[in-house]
Amino acid sequence: MTGNDSPVLRVAGRPVARYVTRPELPYRLSPRPYLHPVTTLAGTAVTEFSPADHLHHLGVGVAVPDVEGHNFWGGRTYVRDKGPTELDNHGTQRHTAFQLRDPDGFVEELRWVAAGTELLRERRTVAATELTATAWALDFTFSLTNVTPDPLSLGSPATNGRPGAAYGGFFWRARKESAAPSVFTADREGEREVHGRGADWLALTGETWSLVFAGATAGTRRDPWFVRTEEYPGVGSSLAHDDRVTVAPRDTLVRRIVTVVADGRLDTDGAAALVRKAVSP
Repeated sequence: MTGNDSPVLRVAGRPVARYVTRPELPYRLSPRPYLHPVTTLAGTAVTEFSPADHLHHLGVGVAVPDVEGHNFWGGRTYVRDKGPTELDNHGTQRHTAFQLRDPDGFVEELRWVAAGTELLRERRTVAATELTATAWALDFTFSLTNVTPDPLSLGSPATNGRPGAAYGGFFWRARKESAAPSVFTADREGEREVHGRGADWLALTGETWSLVFAGATAGTRRDPWFVRTEEYPGVGSSLAHDDRVTVAPRDTLVRRIVTVVADGRLDTDGAAALVRKAVSP
């Protein structure tokens, strides 16, 4: 096993996700490792990679649009009082090593580098677990440590003046179909009702598949959800929703999202039951 190839995650012997560690991508897309394709146990793809509507959407991963002014999301940068602007400010996430690597998961070390300087060091832990004959869970934890001598401020277009655009952090670009997917939480339904709000879990359902996202730590559950269904199908957990987040030197920010990947269209009770099974107390 070498460090240059891309691990394939397996559940019950079936491949369910491919992790690309060293993508060859244009600088403008903020190159970073990602999971794609991710599939249900029946083989239905539930991610998209670099779609025409947003070339910088790369399956499943971590992306932050503003780390001290450096763009680790890709594409244009939102500038206050100016709007989306092409800037030469993109960063890259560089795979360093796997500390652990098995068929059902891995622990990875990464470096977040911009303008020739390492800003953050990340430990990423990813695990795939069978839940039922038709559902499995992707457990994704990222820990970002400030390795600079100064505080690092993390922001989003929302904190820079664009209302409703608090994307940044864990992000899943979902499968685009002829009809927009449905989205709901335990007590709300529809993009307008769930976007920008906190909820223990949030479900996105397509024609023959369901994704149920759950914050698996108290800190993660405090982050509101970023949701798109009409423009494109995507779900993220917002690191910087109302205010910028500051990481002090040598401090570490940790978030953990567990995603249920299921065949079929789950209802509220079904989604809740699978989340309970997927998220450890």
